[in-house]
Amino acid sequence: ELRPAGDYWGMGSLDLEKRMKDDLGEDFQIATIGPSGENGIVFSCITHDFGRQAGRCGVGAVMGSKKIKAIAVRGSKGLACRDLPGLTKLTYDIIQRTKTHPNMAPWQKYGTAYFVGWSNERGCFPTRNFQQTYFEDWKGIDGEKLVEECLISDKACFGCWINCGKYSKASVPGKPDVYVEGPEYETIALVGGSCAFKSIHEVAYANNLLDNVGIDTMSGGSTVAFAMECYQRGIITKDDLEGHELRWGNIDDFEHVIDMIVHRRGIGDALAHGTKGAAERIGKGTIHFASQAKGMEFSGYDTRWYSAQLLSYCTSDIGAHHNRSWAITADIELGQDTPVGKAAVVIYLQHIRPLFDTWACCRLFWGEVDVTPEEHAEAIAHITGWDVDFPECMRVSEKIWNLTRAHYLERNGGPGRQFDVAPLRHLEEPGPDGPAKGHKVGRENFDYMLDDYYANRGWDKNGNPTREILEEMGLKHVADNLEKKGLLGEPIEGGIPKVRGEKLKPKAM
Repeated sequence: ELRPAGDYWGMGSLDLEKRMKDDLGEDFQIATIGPSGENGIVFSCITHDFGRQAGRCGVGAVMGSKKIKAIAVRGSKGLACRDLPGLTKLTYDIIQRTKTHPNMAPWQKYGTAYFVGWSNERGCFPTRNFQQTYFEDWKGIDGEKLVEECLISDKACFGCWINCGKYSKASVPGKPDVYVEGPEYETIALVGGSCAFKSIHEVAYANNLLDNVGIDTMSGGSTVAFAMECYQRGIITKDDLEGHELRWGNIDDFEHVIDMIVHRRGIGDALAHGTKGAAERIGKGTIHFASQAKGMEFSGYDTRWYSAQLLSYCTSDIGAHHNRSWAITADIELGQDTPVGKAAVVIYLQHIRPLFDTWACCRLFWGEVDVTPEEHAEAIAHITGWDVDFPECMRVSEKIWNLTRAHYLERNGGPGRQFDVAPLRHLEEPGPDGPAKGHKVGRENFDYMLDDYYANRGWDKNGNPTREILEEMGLKHVADNLEKKGLLGEPIEGGIPKVRGEKLKPKAM
């Protein structure tokens, strides 16, 4: 049934979920948006379970545009499973094998926050809006500090034995204590390092603030960091900020500018469009330090010394998100100063990582404790009864990738290459400090990787899918449609490659 939102409208996501459970009953599962979704902020999210978000791409704004504040559901039936004994045995064997995996203990203790020191030591931790690649105050916001000072309890997803979620309490002087799920690595990187907060309590407090107003902490943190750099450079002034400042590592300034963004006041209206949209509205060369691809803010990894990761961000169908391809270890294994061999590995990752979304399960089993892709496919077969193996699953993922590329071209025009663009800071600006000091990808290396990427995908040099690849994927109707619109790729001399994407040995996550 549809019900009027009434005084639910305007409430924060977390506040509303509690209120609706009080009104409807604890047996309801509730998805909500905050005021940012109501007001069409392009990086607003949908929240569930007091801290889990459909975080990126602005899906909260889509829900808000339809004037839907929340969705509440409950059920009484179980989930069907074709071969429950087979699934049970497979799962039991995996748990027994992985519980002693060397990654299990640190992931259970610290969760994704374990990665803060790792990234910092490798010169890829975003600092002060990616101006730097090394944060000198990282120990104040890493996983060890989170566990020592903020942790209340671990929190697992349903049925998961890794148990890497953290439920925390933040105590910031002059602020009310707040409780939050997290902070996760990406929030620590893009709110903590990128905005230069020195205390994990401040990061957790900001995490709770963003969760409640319904803003993605990744794009939200990056957008505030972008604005902080604008203030540092004198491009945004106190007059633009209603008399406030916007200083690195200042929680009061952070809180004020978020309120301006959520309610689209003054400069907040420009920032509500994300870093690319804000740079286009503010001008004055600010696009140079907007770390984004296709309008999506970078995940929490600097790419000056990691060319495969830069290629991953720029060729992703949704923009710069590590969900599609996390290639840092591929860069390390292949050599951080060479572009050779990067494209094929990125393609492999762009097929396997989104595959976990189609499987509706977490990547960490595969990425951290070595549950094999073949075991995932076997589990799907036990649940559904389908005769499906891993190579077939990868083919489906490649089909989806080509379909989303065609969809993007249909909506935005072509050629596709004009959208696979690297931000200038990550392409041309050498790392100023830390392990990545002096390193940059450079345009020549990036263009080499892009050419190699298109050739490996079976697309033409303009980045448009060809009829050959689309028909091999069973997408003849898509090829026909692109041809009508003048967007079909030119035939490739010698035909499309038979092997598209290559797995590293041992592997790259």
